[in-house]
Amino acid sequence: MFIIYFGLPSVGIALSPIHCALLGLSLNSGAYQAEYLRGSIQAIPSGQMIAARTLGMTKLKSIKNVILPQALRISIPAWSNELIYLFKYTSIASIIQVSELTKEGELIASRNFRYIEIFLIIALIYLIFTFIITEILDRITKKITIPGTGVQERARARLT
Repeated sequence: MFIIYFGLPSVGIALSPIHCALLGLSLNSGAYQAEYLRGSIQAIPSGQMIAARTLGMTKLKSIKNVILPQALRISIPAWSNELIYLFKYTSIASIIQVSELTKEGELIASRNFRYIEIFLIIALIYLIFTFIITEILDRITKKITIPGTGVQERARARLT
């Protein structure tokens, strides 16, 4: 984020602080999400691809119809963690003048000299939102899990 905000203008690309924050957080999170998907694809037994190819599917069709649906189910827990991390990482945007929750709390606390109360409220807000996001994503994960397949359990074991 720091490099995007201060480095790009030197080559003639000037973005607003919020756009730099969005770009920086998106690039960082995208790299992690791609790695989660790669790990999930590798968690699918190779026999799945062989079986799909044996049934006459092309490689692309095998990936689309057999491998990816299973891999996406496996990667959802890791992606849910990444979403929570991303929510927490927004506080870093204050280093490039983006006024977000922590920065606003700092400004309010400096005016009132009530740092402990303000930052406890901010921590509570982060905790509540994290809990809400976690609950929503847990329900989604439970809804798409195929009972008895064990794919979800094997993938969790390999990703940890």
